[in-house]
Amino acid sequence: MAKRSKRYTPLRLLTLSSAFLLILVTPYLNMRFHFNFIQGWFQSLSIGNLWFVSPLEGLESILTSRSIYGPLLVGMLTPITLALLLGRVFCSWICPISFLSEVTDWIIRLFTRKKHRPFGLRLPRRVFWFALIGEILIALIIGAPIFVFLSPPGLVGREIMMITLFKTIAIEGVVVVIVLAMHVFSKRMFCRYFCPLGALLALIGIKRRLIIEADLDECLKCNMCKRACPLGLDPQKGEGTSPYCWNCGKCTEACKASALAFKWREF
Repeated sequence: MAKRSKRYTPLRLLTLSSAFLLILVTPYLNMRFHFNFIQGWFQSLSIGNLWFVSPLEGLESILTSRSIYGPLLVGMLTPITLALLLGRVFCSWICPISFLSEVTDWIIRLFTRKKHRPFGLRLPRRVFWFALIGEILIALIIGAPIFVFLSPPGLVGREIMMITLFKTIAIEGVVVVIVLAMHVFSKRMFCRYFCPLGALLALIGIKRRLIIEADLDECLKCNMCKRACPLGLDPQKGEGTSPYCWNCGKCTEACKASALAFKWREF
């Protein structure tokens, strides 16, 4: 166990910012310079001949169309592999909703001068899984991949495209506003309880290789890690190994005793 906490937040914020910048400038490059090497956003993103597809959107498309499209399965392969190894890292290191939430947190801290703020409303954690089940059932009932059209991470990219190409915004963009308003009301409320994509990635990564391990012999029981966790988990009780953890690393930074550290779990 390392005796000095590493700083992951600067790298994570740089990654989040870079991922957001990618979907921010791509429509402009496509339109202004006909640069089509990169197209789309994080629902469906192509880089050259590589195609990346969100696992939930891909799964819904397969279930509602009742057909299997080979390239779609290949496009889902990289995100699924990433989740199998690292868990919900898309949520904490790449997702545009996470980036906008970090910006919202910065604005709140700027005006309140508080480093930490209360979580607000807390719900049973099983709501997270019900969100995934409900999403898939609704898609099957209506016969359409609903998350393809109403995915908050996807809507951010789609709204950026609409503004760039058509100088307008779609009414679905209100979903993003609602998600951020929920975050102001209760930290990461959508991410903690209502994101079906996050739930699917957590399910895929339930036995992920990268975990946050607690050394109970070194732990001071100060609860600083719990206060730092954006999802309200308690890493000192082993919740850094739970499927809910998204491996952001904030708890390891907050731990004054360096009792928490990333660890590769053996196969």
